[in-house]
Amino acid sequence: MSEAPTVAVTNTTAIGPGRLVLVVGPSGAGKDTLLGLAKAACADDAGIVFPRRVITREASSSEDNDQASIDAFREASGREEFAVHWEAHGHCYGLPRSIDDDIRAGRTVVANVSRTVIEAMRSAYASVTVVSITAPPAVLAERLAARGRSSDGRIEQRLGRSVDHPSEPDVTILNISSADYHARQLLRAIRGEWVAGCREKRNVCDRDDRSA
Repeated sequence: MSEAPTVAVTNTTAIGPGRLVLVVGPSGAGKDTLLGLAKAACADDAGIVFPRRVITREASSSEDNDQASIDAFREASGREEFAVHWEAHGHCYGLPRSIDDDIRAGRTVVANVSRTVIEAMRSAYASVTVVSITAPPAVLAERLAARGRSSDGRIEQRLGRSVDHPSEPDVTILNISSADYHARQLLRAIRGEWVAGCREKRNVCDRDDRSA
């Protein structure tokens, strides 16, 4: 199955002035856990939006997604209800077109996406920050085994997945410490407070900030 993304663009002008924060990383990196903590911390901030993805696989308790059948997903795609959609690991994923309205209104949209969509979304939106959440292979394998989600497929296939010409992230979080600690790192990236500093540190954020 192809993993080529589709970005629905209705005009040639990049969408702004709000920011799009794309959270990417391999299976087992802990993206959903850190996103959940960041979302809770931003609950009172109307300027930061965490849209619900539409997915065609079984959803888990750690995810904030809407599950759809393949047919329902394809019908929604045909009605152009997605700002972007892609395929990975035999499943379909989409972000609602409402994110365009949020970004036009100046809000920050935070979304968990495939690495395959980065370049297309950098072209479609005026301000994009890419946050890569990762961990060593042994840690990824251990987390996937512990998760035990039937829709994940074979662990070795997920760990062996590669992306052609991956885009360089703006911020990289090595998720090997406490979830609260790394969620604070993600919050700084969402708020635009760490991007420049992380670039100077070769994109690896590894210092704690108790004020985050």
